[in-house]
This record gives sequence, structure tokens and C-alpha cells, in this order.
Amino acid sequence: MREKYTVMFDQEYDCIIIGAGPAGLFCAANLVPARVLVLEKMMLPSRKLLITGSRHCNITHAGKMKHFFARYGDHGMFLKPALMTLPNTAVQKFFEARGVVLIETESGKIFPASLSADDILDALLDAYDGADTEILCCTPAETVFWEKDRYTVKTIRGTFSAPVLVIATGGLSYPQTGSTGDGFRLAESLGHSVTDLHPSLTPVYARDHPLADLSGISLPTSEISIWRGGRKLLTRSGDLLITRFGYSGPVILDSSRWMRSGDLLKIAFTPKRSEELDQLICAVCAESGTRQIHNLLGFAECPDRLLRVLAKGSGIPEGITGSQLTATMRRRLVKNLTAYPVEIDHVGDFQIAMATAGGVALDEISKKTCESRLSPGLFFIGEVLDIDGDTGGYNLQACFATAYLAAQSIRKLI
Repeated sequence: MREKYTVMFDQEYDCIIIGAGPAGLFCAANLVPARVLVLEKMMLPSRKLLITGSRHCNITHAGKMKHFFARYGDHGMFLKPALMTLPNTAVQKFFEARGVVLIETESGKIFPASLSADDILDALLDAYDGADTEILCCTPAETVFWEKDRYTVKTIRGTFSAPVLVIATGGLSYPQTGSTGDGFRLAESLGHSVTDLHPSLTPVYARDHPLADLSGISLPTSEISIWRGGRKLLTRSGDLLITRFGYSGPVILDSSRWMRSGDLLKIAFTPKRSEELDQLICAVCAESGTRQIHNLLGFAECPDRLLRVLAKGSGIPEGITGSQLTATMRRRLVKNLTAYPVEIDHVGDFQIAMATAGGVALDEISKKTCESRLSPGLFFIGEVLDIDGDTGGYNLQACFATAYLAAQSIRKLI
């Protein structure tokens, strides 16, 4: 990966971008040939980008854009103008035009064929190679203020000003990469509100975990529901992974933005509904009463090891036959297969969360431009916004799309 940054002091620019992550770099790439300064607090740009997708960098997802809106929790419609302006196919073309060969997995994830995030970062840096754009690393923005129609940014290396300021500092996840919430502090100093911040795309830790010995079992057709105070908040389905400490997999990661300590998860390990499952168990027990119950439940589409543990937890002794299964045992087994209760001890913290839920309040930002409704020439892009996407490339797609949308508006101002 090329190191590209120049030390400059007390300069005026067309635009200053705070944060050299994927959103900041993509915005700069689309502002060529304007005179742009990108300020980065770390020694090198895009530390977080280099670890995304297990360092393989899942840049976006395949499919039609109309299906993307539901992938951003409650805020997908805010992203509609950005996603329609820069769809997933345009993101792919941007990188392919710079020599990056891309591949699509069976699940629709888009990666560089090299499976190296370095190739994506190099393409972003090459996008303005030779242009009047500078990256100044090891330079955190200390304070920002608006004065005489310009934004002034004070740093340990000098003071910089521009009529346009872009905050692209990311969120709070993976703080070791530089995502420590600086953008939220700067946003509040400029009069913006920041919503409640909590981890997203993170596994869940169970308060009591009888299934710990089944760590590694994956169930592709599971359904989970989240309950709080006796009320069901939502239901989601997808691939579930049992871990030694609780649960993970896409259905958990994508739902973690709504989970809190003390919530109750109800897990359906089988695609069969409780009424259907109860009827099927009654039928097979009547037809094959001499066979052991463990051998009669193939229709549940559940791994045998899991079935045995759930049966034991339902008070069913090992080796019991279909004719010996009592109604009480059957009802407990059906409940454990279709609504297995898990009390959440906690969700993973920002050290392991892949994204941040919460951020700069969206009602203070124009969804058509990503410009502040409170301060002219101030833009917020990427994860600093109150937007977090599902796993599978949706967060990087949002970073690129908001960066591009902002760049199109900025070009008209400078």
C-alpha cells in the first residue's frame, strides 16, 4: 500500500474532509480537480477499511437497489437518494476502472478477486493521484468553527480553512483503528444533535447458555424474535450460529442494533411452526410408537446433536420411545424447538462490533445532498450519520453513496 500524505500548514482549501476512511477518500476522489485537504488522525489512512470483511473487504452487495433500503434498520429511506445516485453497479465500475478485479460470492457479496483490502485502498488513493488533493496524517481535528463564510479547523500541525467542510470520521466501532467518536464531538460543537450510540453488527452473550457445548452449529433457516418488557419488538429470520458464549451469525448480527441487556430472545431452530410441529410429533408417535423419539424427528430439520440437547432440556429421558412421550414432554419439546428462550446478558461492545448504531441526527441533514440543514457548506457522510447497515457490504455501500452524493453537491459550491 502506498503512503501518500504531505505536511502543510495554515493553508486555505476549497474543501476540508475530516477522516481518511472509505467515505472521506471516496468523497475526495469525486472532487478532483478541486483543492482538497483530508485530515486523518492515524499514521496511515483507512485503518478500518483494511480489516473489513476479515481483511477481504466486502465493498458492496449484488441485487437490485430497491432491496437495499430494508437493509438499514429504520433509516433506509433516508439513504434512498444516495443509493439511487450511486448504486452498487456504479461502485463496482469505479473500482474496476482502476484495475480492481471483482468477484461475487454465492450469497451476493462483492469482493476484490485478490481478497485483499489493500487493493481497494490503493484504488481510492490512485483516484486522485496527481490531483490537487492532500492527505495529512497524524493530524486530528481539535476544534472546528464557522467564521467569515469559512470553516476553520485547528490541529496540532496548524490551522486550515475552507468554505466547505465534510465530517467523515466514522463511528465508535473498532476504536483501535481510529474510530473514537471524534465526529460526534465536532458535530455537537457545530450545533448538531447526536442520537444514542450503541454497538451494531455484534454477537450476543447469553445469561445462561445450556447450548455452549454445541458451539459451531449453524442453522440457515432460524427465526428469532426480540422481547422487552413482555412485548415483542420484532422478528427476523436467517442464518444462526451457536457460539461458546451465546449466538452469532447474520440473523443475530443484523438484529443486534435493536438488542439490549436484559432482553429476551426466542429462537426457532426449525422452520416448522409450533402447531404443525406438534401435529407431526403426535402423528409419528402414533405410527411408530416403539421407535426412540430421537429417531422420529427428522422432519424438524434440526441437527441431531441439538435435538438431543433440547429433548433433554424438555425433560425427555434418553432412549424414550414415541409411545412413552407424554403430552407435557411434547409441549416442552415443541416450545424449545420453536421458541427457545434466551436472556441476553449483553451484546458485544465497540471493540468487536462491526458498526455503530446511532449518530448525527438525520432530521438535521438533507437526504438529497448530505448537507447540514443548520450550517451551510457542512456535510456529514458515512458512519458518522445515524445509519448502520446489515452485514454483507451494505455499510461500505452507504459510505460510498453518501460520499458521492455529497461530492456532487460540493462541486456546485466551490
